[in-house]
Amino acid sequence: MTATTFAAAAQGFVRDLEEDFARVAAAVAEARSRGAQLLALPEAALGGYLSSLHGEATDGPPRLDPDGPEIRRLAALAGDMVVTAGYCEAGDTGSGGLPYNSCVAVTGDGVLGRHRKVHQPLNENASYAAGDRFAAFDTPVGRIGMMICYDKAFPEAARALAVDGARIVVCMSAWPASRTDRAPVLAEDRWARRFDLHDRARALENQIVWVSANQAGTFGDMQLVGAAKVVDPGGEILATTGPEAGLAVASVDVDAAVDAARRYMSHLRDRRPDAYGPRPVAAGV
Repeated sequence: MTATTFAAAAQGFVRDLEEDFARVAAAVAEARSRGAQLLALPEAALGGYLSSLHGEATDGPPRLDPDGPEIRRLAALAGDMVVTAGYCEAGDTGSGGLPYNSCVAVTGDGVLGRHRKVHQPLNENASYAAGDRFAAFDTPVGRIGMMICYDKAFPEAARALAVDGARIVVCMSAWPASRTDRAPVLAEDRWARRFDLHDRARALENQIVWVSANQAGTFGDMQLVGAAKVVDPGGEILATTGPEAGLAVASVDVDAAVDAARRYMSHLRDRRPDAYGPRPVAAGV
């Protein structure tokens, strides 16, 4: 049995890419010093997130080529680790002129997998085009899936990745505290509690290892909740940063933990997809 060490970052990022890469390099160095084989950085780690989700944003992050120099630079920093990070991906012919809110998984050998955020909260669709799929992929630490922030509020997203063989899901977020009636203690804010509930529920529902990175501090009109964490297949939090910036680091024997969780009550095995859709109405009813 071999344990994998995961590091999830709670950290703020800005518009200036050179500053962001300095922060990425520091996080990579700390994660490496703590034995991590996978480091999850937040949504919009390269270029920062939107300054507002309420139609008040006056600037946007830099639009990056998914095969461009910034992604190659991230891969070079990753070296022998798997590093996941969010960025603003330049649009294509199907995006209506908008960029995508995207993330990428890399090692020093290059890109392992990509994801475009599918679910868009509030006014995010005014700034980004939406992705349209969830797919797992193989990496040196096992088969993983990725999602971005609001994606995790939809159980079908994580389930699609688990059905596709992901035993590890990395969720990268820029999840804010409540804009109205914010709790005086950030960890007690209702949106911070929801962030944690989604993380634990998605891990438990699918009996997978869940690695959750999030932005921390403030950006534009948003207070970000931090709370990066690693969750085991039983929904137990193994490590968390709480509301502070930092790294949550935990080691898990992924196959042993997932196999043990699924040994008797396997949620994937025991699904009944035929029962979940609408039933045809019988004639005369």
